[in-house]
Amino acid sequence: MASRADNLASNLSLANFSKATELRQRIWFTIIALIVFRFLSFVPLPGVNPQILGDLYDQTRGGVLDLFNTFSGGSLERMSLIALGVMPYITASIVVQMASALHPTLMALKKEGATGRQKLNQYTRYGTVFLCVIQGYFLATGLESYGAQSGLQAVVDPGIMFRIGAVVSLVGGTMLLLWIGEQITARGIGNGVSLIIMAGIVAQFPSFASNMFEGGRTGAIGPGIIIGFIVMIVGLILFISFMERAQRRLLIQYPKRATQRGMMQADRSHLPLKINTSGVIPPIFASSLLLLPLTISQFAGNSVDPDSTLGSTINTLNFYLQHGQPIYMLLYAALIVFFCFFYTAVVFNPEETAENLKKNGGFIPGIRPGKRTSEYLDYVLTRITVVGAAYLTLVCVLPEYMIAQTGIPLFLGGTSLLIVVNVTVDTISQIQSHLLAHQYGDLIKKAKLKGRVR
Repeated sequence: MASRADNLASNLSLANFSKATELRQRIWFTIIALIVFRFLSFVPLPGVNPQILGDLYDQTRGGVLDLFNTFSGGSLERMSLIALGVMPYITASIVVQMASALHPTLMALKKEGATGRQKLNQYTRYGTVFLCVIQGYFLATGLESYGAQSGLQAVVDPGIMFRIGAVVSLVGGTMLLLWIGEQITARGIGNGVSLIIMAGIVAQFPSFASNMFEGGRTGAIGPGIIIGFIVMIVGLILFISFMERAQRRLLIQYPKRATQRGMMQADRSHLPLKINTSGVIPPIFASSLLLLPLTISQFAGNSVDPDSTLGSTINTLNFYLQHGQPIYMLLYAALIVFFCFFYTAVVFNPEETAENLKKNGGFIPGIRPGKRTSEYLDYVLTRITVVGAAYLTLVCVLPEYMIAQTGIPLFLGGTSLLIVVNVTVDTISQIQSHLLAHQYGDLIKKAKLKGRVR
């Protein structure tokens, strides 16, 4: 059942938008920051020839670099200052989050409140810089070696100075992106890092749409296929929007307490459990693991003899792990299901939740506090995760199947579509919250004015 706040939020009028001056300022700040991000994606890395770089990147399509290039808005393809994007920060934050759920020292920091979270954020930034240095060095080295073996030299002056300059530039670009994301979160609307990723994905939509409709005009793509893609994308967006807001609410009851009139009243609340607790982490991990062998073989180039045992093994893996292959889709689905249960077990601790309920005097009706509550929460969460894993598998595998059947490269894969819809829904929810606060502020002002008149 919807709460009063939900009912009030659904009845909000956009006419109040023009009166919310602070909200408009936040939205304009967010738009300007995202425009700066798009400009940075076209600033080339020092010492790189951008004309030859496009030919080199075409030879490595289909690997894990395509996934990172999508999240960076094409910055990796152009080898710009922000070629690494925010993926090092995402990886570092996931590692720190998992470690805080498994390591006792980090777990104690997590329970310290704002001070502990600030310390964990500091560790995340240290990890981001470390990953940027490692990835930047291998990226610079790969540009030198791979370009030379292909007969194309993307690096103008290879050597140690180029590698140092590339690493410094890439680390600075990623940290600048993180600073822009923090500014968006503090002074704009929505989560800054998530909005940067979404802006990079959405920026590729015009080129995809123009290519698809150009193929329909020339007859390369049938009109039925184009209509089918549009219907599939719209249907998946609606389905994702519904599932991401779906919750299993557990009734929490607190002991009866005496009121001012001497009556005994029991407080009730709900513990919301999301159907998709793991978010978009399972598809990202599954895609990265499956595309890793293809990426390694592409960067290895001619250094591996194709007639050798290692070369034939890599070629066999590349053939069966290509997009659209049945084995690839089966492994993709299996890894998504595995990471759904694994990451849910990491981020949600039934024992800790049950202990907190017991300390605050809350209990689930019919369930004894303590161990029985923990077992019941684990029981419910496991069955919810089954539904969430099936939902993620359908959303991610269906576009892969459509690509395999039609041969059209769909830039909005399952992972990209999940990110775009999740960030959009979260941003709209924050806009509604600001409008709701503005509406409450008007009601308080009117009440004060009426009180003065009396």
